[in-house]
Amino acid sequence: MIQRLELNVLGTAIEGCCTDPMTGFYRDGLCRTGENDLGSHTVCAIVTAEFLEFSARRGNDLITPRPEYSFPGLKPGDGWCLCVLRWREGLEAGCAPPVKLEACHQNALDHVSLEDLKAHAAP
Repeated sequence: MIQRLELNVLGTAIEGCCTDPMTGFYRDGLCRTGENDLGSHTVCAIVTAEFLEFSARRGNDLITPRPEYSFPGLKPGDGWCLCVLRWREGLEAGCAPPVKLEACHQNALDHVSLEDLKAHAAP
């Protein structure tokens, strides 16, 4: 099987987002995506308490562990591959968490601008 190079929003090879907790649609630490990833988990975010509360209010509880989905539950400061549209909702609500640009998949740019991502780049 030939594996293609996955690129980030900066046009370079995608870097890891987080392995503790293990993130990514494929649970490999990368914000890679594919045809089965209907949520497009392409934004590597460093979640904040404000964003976690916002997401829970929007019906996506990222705090409560869900072992049946290999989901440990998140706490502020964790890295996580977010669905790009949820990150954009956070942006529009004024609570978008910081992102690791080198770990955001290029497909995120189908829904958010590079300028918005750069404005929220983690230090």
